Amino acid sequence: MASAAEQLAANMNIGSFARAKELHKRLLFTLMALIVYRIGTYIPIPGINSQAFLDFFGNPDQQRGILDMFNMFSGGAVERMAVFALNVMPYISASIIVQLMGSVYGPWEKLKKEGGEAGRKQLNQYTRYLTVVLAIAQSFGIAVGLQNSQGMVDQPGAFFVLTTVVTLTGGTMFLMWLGEQVTARGVGNGISLIIFAGIVAVLPSAIGRLLGLAQEGQISAFALLFITVLSIAVIVFIVFMERAQRRLLIQYPKRQQGNRMVGGETSFLPLKVNTAGVIPAIFASSLLMLPTTVAAMAPSANMAPWMQWIVGQMQHGQPVFMVFYGALIIFFCFFYTSITFNPEDTAENLRKYGGFLPGIRPGKRTAEYLDYVLTRLTTIGAAYITAVCLLPEFMITRFASLGYFGGTSLLIVVVVSMDTVAQIQSHLLAHQYEGLIKKAKLRGRGALSPGRK
Repeated sequence: MASAAEQLAANMNIGSFARAKELHKRLLFTLMALIVYRIGTYIPIPGINSQAFLDFFGNPDQQRGILDMFNMFSGGAVERMAVFALNVMPYISASIIVQLMGSVYGPWEKLKKEGGEAGRKQLNQYTRYLTVVLAIAQSFGIAVGLQNSQGMVDQPGAFFVLTTVVTLTGGTMFLMWLGEQVTARGVGNGISLIIFAGIVAVLPSAIGRLLGLAQEGQISAFALLFITVLSIAVIVFIVFMERAQRRLLIQYPKRQQGNRMVGGETSFLPLKVNTAGVIPAIFASSLLMLPTTVAAMAPSANMAPWMQWIVGQMQHGQPVFMVFYGALIIFFCFFYTSITFNPEDTAENLRKYGGFLPGIRPGKRTAEYLDYVLTRLTTIGAAYITAVCLLPEFMITRFASLGYFGGTSLLIVVVVSMDTVAQIQSHLLAHQYEGLIKKAKLRGRGALSPGRK
């Protein structure tokens, strides 16, 4: 028999959406924030030769390294060198670093576990400070790299470096604030939606490039059909794996309360197959593209032969790149899962509230069993993420002119879409609950009214 929540979810329709006025305001605020973000991706920083940048990104023979990934995440802001060129990548890196430090650094771990809401706010403040530091470092590196490139800057010098650092850092901080506002006053996770909007913005140009290649005869009609079917199959596979979970049965013992027995309920502990999300792919991509980015800041004439070999092998589609890419994804899957889900804490919480897994002794045995199940699930999840991320790399070896639109982007688009739809459904469900509560109060008031027949 369906639960009350499932029955309410089944009854949600266009009429219930039209009555949810609060949800309309949240959706409108989210849409306006994304429009502001897209406008900012077209405002170039001072002193940049915009045409030279467009020519640089339009040349398929150029090795751009991590710039391709940043350009995709920022919705083309990098190729225009706009004020939002760094996007929210420094904030994401700072968030991950703070989360990692919160698991290994004693004072921050105590602040995370025992600080409550005040501790969470303090860690968020540390994340903002670290975001400023990372944004300044990255924008300074970009400014120096632009000055070393011929024709990219109209008037190189210290003033250009200063204005570039201030502009790019300010753009990142504004996007961080905008994302927090969307999370608090809109629908969905604001930071994820900003990245999602950037990826979706470059999707039409990627499709247009693919159709143009087919029209010019550089790829056959069969290859175009194969790429289309493969993309749809990958999206369906991502949706299936992101929804997949292992539900562990939890039972609570019966207890006597007065003259009757209460308790004895059962519930489920859901364990996702992909607990780490898209973080392993983002971390692995950033780490592998670092040598190319550092090399781009130095003149190629002064580059050592071994550095040239590393830069050549760390390009998309190269065998060495794919081997290291897959290995790093697997490593970060296990590492990030281990710091986000603690089997010992979960087992202790179950024991504290009287819950237990059937056939498993509470305490240490439960923690060992949870760790065993989580390890098997993470193995499947790591293989899934690796396959999705490496498949486009094999496609790049066959169709190098398609550009970079890899598995990381597909993961982000699909996962953020699913999370946003789930939050919209949650708002609709809450609105229906509020309506039922108001009706129940009115009926109860009417039943208790004196003289009512």
